Amino acid sequence: MDEIPFRAKKGRGAGSNHSSRFEPCRQVPVDDGWSRAEEEEFASAHPTQVSVDSARTIITRNHSPDVPFELSVNPYRGCEHGCVYCFARPTHAWLGLSPGLDFETRLFCKPDAAELLGKELARPGYRCRPIALGINTDGWQPVERRLRITRQILEVLQACRHPFSVVTKSALIERDLDILAPMAAQGLVQVAVSMTTLQADLARVMEPRAAAPQRRLETIRLLSAAGIPVSVLVAPLIPVLTDGELETILGQVREAGATSAGYVLLRLPHEIRDLFREWLDTHRPGMAAHVFNRITDARGGKAYDATFGTRMTGTGPYAELLARRFRIASRKLGFGASPPLATQYFRPPVATAQMDLFQHRIPPGRRSCAR
Repeated sequence: MDEIPFRAKKGRGAGSNHSSRFEPCRQVPVDDGWSRAEEEEFASAHPTQVSVDSARTIITRNHSPDVPFELSVNPYRGCEHGCVYCFARPTHAWLGLSPGLDFETRLFCKPDAAELLGKELARPGYRCRPIALGINTDGWQPVERRLRITRQILEVLQACRHPFSVVTKSALIERDLDILAPMAAQGLVQVAVSMTTLQADLARVMEPRAAAPQRRLETIRLLSAAGIPVSVLVAPLIPVLTDGELETILGQVREAGATSAGYVLLRLPHEIRDLFREWLDTHRPGMAAHVFNRITDARGGKAYDATFGTRMTGTGPYAELLARRFRIASRKLGFGASPPLATQYFRPPVATAQMDLFQHRIPPGRRSCAR
């Protein structure tokens, strides 16, 4: 029997849903020659499902020398944005799910996130350090519009005057300007907007449910006008496909109000390598070999090298050229460093104030996130 080939799904980044690296067997849809039922099911809409993640803690401690934060909070697992290149896709394998379509259609939310955060911030031994919000998956992805979990977390951080940073590619962050702007005035907020490309047609199939490139530029303008320090991550920078846009992206985000910038070279750990290859063969046929040749040039002959210190930027002549181009463009455009976040204003929640602090948490009768 023949395996049903990869087929693009409208509004989804991945087109396949192969088993994860931890599964003993690989499951694939096949045509048994008798009917097309399997193919029709595989090509269906794949609606988003949201389940509850019963977390006991919400703050994650990070020890990687390649990321500029020690603490992070992630309201969701999986991401409906569907970015085919997303470095977080392999984490769905730990849940027994596929890093493919499962990652963008079978999501997990943490309805108790704000309450858990308040409890952890109130611990006697807690020491205030900036928290990175929504780093693994976007805190303002589409389901946040309905669930408002990230909004509740922001309310806790505001009540405690706790500094935090965010990375997003969603215009939904504009909803929370009433919290972000006053906190930015106290030096408590930094926002980074991720920009991959300025090509609307490419973004539509590569990151299908994220804000369009021009919409992200407008978000940068609005955040900057509100007094919020905005940086931009050109991430991921994809060889052949988007690397030629580097200087143009930096110029446009600078004009929109961004004051600092960075970049990350495309990373293809674990299952992402094959997912991205499938995507290239479908949406940019004939380019896959060229793209992967450049990737291996920058990854020591491999599709990915996880070595600390170089995994974000790569090594070799091609990676050095990208770094040089970024430095020159950043200097010409006047990008600087992000201002430090203030920690001296932090006031931990006290036991007598708990009910006030968590007054906006989800009521007991509405604790399910499922649609």
